[in-house]
Amino acid sequence: MSRPLDGIVVLDFSQFLAGPLATLRLADLGARVIKIERPGQGDLCRHLYITDVEIDGDSTPFHVINRNKESFCANLKDVDDLAGVKKLIAQADVMIENFRPGVMKRIGLDHESVRQINPRIVYGRITGYGDTGPWANLPGQDLLAQARSGATWLSGNADDPPIPYGLALADMFAGNLLATGLLAGLVRQSLTGEGGLVETSLLEAMLDLQFEVLPTHLADNRRPPQRSTANNAHAYIAAPYGIYETKDGFLALAMGGIDTLSKLLDIPELSDPLINKRAFSDRNEIKRILACHLTIHTTQHWLDILQPADIWCSEVLSWDELLEHDGFKVMNMIQTVTRSSGLQLQTLRSPIRFDRHIDSHPKAAPYLGEHTDIICREFHLND
Repeated sequence: MSRPLDGIVVLDFSQFLAGPLATLRLADLGARVIKIERPGQGDLCRHLYITDVEIDGDSTPFHVINRNKESFCANLKDVDDLAGVKKLIAQADVMIENFRPGVMKRIGLDHESVRQINPRIVYGRITGYGDTGPWANLPGQDLLAQARSGATWLSGNADDPPIPYGLALADMFAGNLLATGLLAGLVRQSLTGEGGLVETSLLEAMLDLQFEVLPTHLADNRRPPQRSTANNAHAYIAAPYGIYETKDGFLALAMGGIDTLSKLLDIPELSDPLINKRAFSDRNEIKRILACHLTIHTTQHWLDILQPADIWCSEVLSWDELLEHDGFKVMNMIQTVTRSSGLQLQTLRSPIRFDRHIDSHPKAAPYLGEHTDIICREFHLND
């Protein structure tokens, strides 16, 4: 099946997670993504180990986020290599980078310079904090962006210190935002022939992620977010919202009437006719009563009562439990990719489906410089 971005050539100068995630999204949609990497070292993500697992010389994150791409080695400080890269840029549709402000300008590959080479190119940039202001030249790193964004005061309970998300959330969200902007740029390019500059930053991504709660804070005379003292899952949502321990595991409860829960779970302490109106003001006490009661029986016992009554709830699964569950298996999210050496590993497929078709991509992440010679010949870079 043809893919929406078949024929689109993307040059990816970015490293680590945010930029490569944006180009992974484009690759999953059919674009040909060529990573421009430094000889000898390559994308620093090749050596970013989040566990002690190394696969065929590269880190697990590198494999996951760079599948279905090609690798082209070039020393951008070398005159001949830079000339070849500029020839490649002249034939590309999209280019992205995530260096600190000023780096690409010194090399001569900033947007203004590149548009002189190729006026129709869509140029994408991810920075930590934009190009101006006191943070512009500070390291653009996920935890630091989370810390500066205010979001770390939303997780955990009221007495807990600021808690970061257990994911590289700023990187991943910024990458997806950039991919969205690049797709819009490609639409304009196809309609008018005009390129453009698409930019976002880790901090802007973290702020946009709080588009629901930060405006609420502003409208609330800037009152600090009020986390519940226990079972907090959202600082701005009333009881019962949270995760509760049961006799053999955990149960997640989303929004729902406390009066209904009181009847279904047989909790006389919550039978007050006005209990729903107190769901936020008295949520700490309500959650305490719920937490104590739910430990009496197993998770499945409560699910058997709540789900038929259309109460929004869920068991809390470990990764192993998730992977063995039929609800996960039917999604076919695991795919096997293969390197040119024959090495195979499992990763996640694209989460996007077109025309009800689940698309998989069998090509694993490239070896450093694996496609340099092929690309040189194909794009006539040495002519």
